[in-house]
Parts: sequence; structure tokens; C-alpha cells
Amino acid sequence: MRNPKSTQADICLVLEGTYPYVSGGVSQWAHELISDLSDHTFHLWTVVTPGIDMAPQYPLPNNVVGITPMALMDLRPGNRPLGSAAALFGRLKTPLLRLQTEGCLDDLKEVIEILAPHRDNLGRRVLLDSREAWDFTVELYQSRFSGLSFLDFFWSWRSLYEGLFSVLLADIPKAGCYHAVSTGYAGLLASRAALETGQPALLTEHGIYTNERRIEISISDWVHGPSFSRLSIDKPSTDLKDFWITTFENYSRVCYQAVDPIITLYQGNQRFQKVDGAPPEKFRIIPNGIDYPAFAGIVREKNAAPTIALIGRVVPIKDVKTYIRAAALLVKSHPDLLAYVIGPKNADPGYFQECLELVAHLGLEKTILFTGRVDTKDYLGRVDVNVLTSVSEAQPLVILEAAALGIPSVATDVGSCSELVLGHSAASSALGPGGAITPLSNPQATAQAIDRLLSDGEWRELAGRAAQERVRRYYNKADLVAQYRDIYGDALKSGQYSLMAEV
Repeated sequence: MRNPKSTQADICLVLEGTYPYVSGGVSQWAHELISDLSDHTFHLWTVVTPGIDMAPQYPLPNNVVGITPMALMDLRPGNRPLGSAAALFGRLKTPLLRLQTEGCLDDLKEVIEILAPHRDNLGRRVLLDSREAWDFTVELYQSRFSGLSFLDFFWSWRSLYEGLFSVLLADIPKAGCYHAVSTGYAGLLASRAALETGQPALLTEHGIYTNERRIEISISDWVHGPSFSRLSIDKPSTDLKDFWITTFENYSRVCYQAVDPIITLYQGNQRFQKVDGAPPEKFRIIPNGIDYPAFAGIVREKNAAPTIALIGRVVPIKDVKTYIRAAALLVKSHPDLLAYVIGPKNADPGYFQECLELVAHLGLEKTILFTGRVDTKDYLGRVDVNVLTSVSEAQPLVILEAAALGIPSVATDVGSCSELVLGHSAASSALGPGGAITPLSNPQATAQAIDRLLSDGEWRELAGRAAQERVRRYYNKADLVAQYRDIYGDALKSGQYSLMAEV
């Protein structure tokens, strides 16, 4: 691992649960951004959980000059601070509660100011295990959660505040600017860095962190309380799931106040950001892009049989079962259909086994082919129609990659899929549809859209040309990387003073 304090970087990329230790779409984006901006140096400040495999999943580019892992739930023991811990909690109580319930950057600033003189000594002993911490917990419980199980509240409080204190006590890598790749804990780290160093911070959201946490918490069995309790008429004024969700909403609100610009991949995300308190005057859209010439240069093959493909991991969020059921409907009119599933099979072994059983049940062993992890470029030239049946996405690159070859897509109406396939503006839409958008978990609608493209060669050709022109004009990675180069250039010029100079 590179020495985290070896060199001050131009950009500190602040990540949570992604690059370089976890593979996936956001990690690939980070890896390519760093590689493409080889004229800048990067430091990776990455939030990790205990027990994670710390072996990088990507070969680190030479312009990564340091890595600082930040263990989220591994707060150091620390010592008792000079003076009274009771006095410390007496000062912390109000801004801590406001930070969790109102999400104001001034409250984060106040908490930092209170902790700063004691930061070298503070840790678990005082902030979580002391009598003063216990009294603070009891007071919070009695004032807001007395109708709930104290034991359940205690462990929720402890988990949330251990995460917060981990962020507040972490060493800040030196950098010219801080770029968070989500809100949540990564966004808090970037917000704190902006306050304490005076260097600018910016944010790129691929998916909306608060939406993902809302879904995760609402259906969880590790936070006790009624699922989707916010929709209930008769419910406690605040339950534990509200406690968790509100906390992450307010962490996002703090981040939105601290950063500029607030970048996202597509217009639909901005509606959620605005609801969560992001100021629209900071909004900017920079979509993901692809190496258009590399994909456009792939030779298309003339298929003996109609061929479709779902490109992605075999996991529930990709809803591979809907794709399989759609294929079962398609073989009635296209008996020689070949349906690839191109992507890793080991991400969720249980789900993969269920997919195999569904294939066998429907008699599709000769139709469905699971390739496992392969280079998609080796397969795209064989594909007539790209299919995406996901129940959640941000901006899936597979639609763009297929489009660069002139392959139309049939995709569910999630994330930016509609913008990618049908157009994101009047000028983009005027190019024509690059395929079709279908409802979620609807094998029949998916099969009908695919069937039209397979059966009508003229329509498939028109849709493919529209898709290709759209990606050429609006999603060429070289053009989009240039926008980040400009943003970084402006940020590195603007960092002048620290808002926390008095600390």
C-alpha cells in the first residue's frame, strides 16, 4: 500500500465502500477518471468497514500518490481528555442533536471546534463507553424515543454515533481539493475537510445515497421497527428507522451545503437532490461516458440466429429472472434465439442457482448462456439487441457501449435509462428512439419490445443508428473528462483560506 502521507495530492477522492477495494460501476468510473487525468495526482480517502478485504481490485494508476483507509466502525480507544468529560458532552449535546435532526453545516463546524483541542486523546472510552456518554444516550432516549425499546435504541445510537465520531476524528490527507463520490460518510469527510483546510470540496452522485439508505433501512431486519413506517397513519412520533433515515438525510444536507458544484449523471437525480436540500444553483450534470472510438470500431458479426444479451452481474437488482422469462416468451416466435447473460456469476451464488433452476424449469438450457466474467467487447459484435431488466440503476454504461456499435437497447424505466434510450433533451430526442423502455419486472412487455426489434430489421437499423449518434454526440468520454479537468483546475485555483483557522 502506498504511504498515505508521502505526497500532497492535487485531488483527494473521497469514497465509501467502493474503489479500490470493491469492484463495480462507481469503482470503474473512479479508476478511469484517475487514469484519464494523468496530469493530476490523486489521494484515495476511502471509508471501509472492519473485515473488508484490503487487496485492491484494480491496478492503481501511477498518479495515485497515497491511500488512507478510514475504518468506519473501528473507533480508537483514546484517553480521557483534559478537563471534564461532562463539560465536553454538555457543549456537544446541542450541536450533535441539531446535526442529526436538522443537517446544518454550522453545527458540524461547531462540533469540530469543540472536539479539536482534545482530538489526539478522544476515542471510544470517552465518546461511547463513558458515564457521560451513557447519560447523553439516556437523555436522548427519554426526550425522543421513550415509547421504543431502550435496548434497540441504544445499539442504533451507538452504531450511528460511532460512525460519526470515526469521521470526526480521522486524519485528513492534505490535498488541493476534496472530491466526494457520494454523500453519507464520504460526504461528511469531504465537508469536514473543506471546513478545516479551507480547500474546496465537490460532489459527484451516481446513485442518490439517501434513497439507497431509505430502501435498505425500510426493508431491513437489523433495525427493529415497522417497515415503511413513514407511510403509516398510527405510528410513534419517531421510530428507529426514522432515526436512521433522518440521520443520513441530514448528513447529505450538510454535504450539499459544503460542496460546490453538486454533480450528478442525469436530470432525474436532481429532483431527489433538491428534495434532500441541495441548492439548485450548484447543480451540474456530467454523465458517464465511454471511449466511443474503441467501441464503435468493434466489428459487427452477421448472426445465424437472433441474439440478445443482458450485460451485468447475476444479482437480484439486475432482475435476471425477468430476462429469462422474457426469453421463454420469445422462443415461441424465435425458436433459435440465443440469449447471453454476460457478467460475473459468483456475486450472489444463491441467486445464480435460482436462475439456473428457472432456466431448467422453462426448458431454456439451449437458449440461455451464462458467460461469467469476460471482456464484453469480445461479445458485443454478436448481439442484435441489448437488454437491461434492472430494478435500480444510475446511468448504466452497457447501454452506451452497445449504442456505440449501433445496437439498440430494451431497458426498464430506472435511473437514466429513458434519457439514454429516448433522449435527454429536445435535440437528443429528435434523433429518434434508440430502442424501447419497459416497466419493471414485466417479462411480457420486455419480450414484446425485443420481438419488434428482432422481427423488423428496418426498425432495428433505425433504432441502432439513433442510439449510435446519441452516444457519439453526448456521451463521448473524452469530452466529459475535459469537464472534470476544468472543474479541478478551477478548484485548485480557488482554495485560499480555512473557515476553521481559529481551531
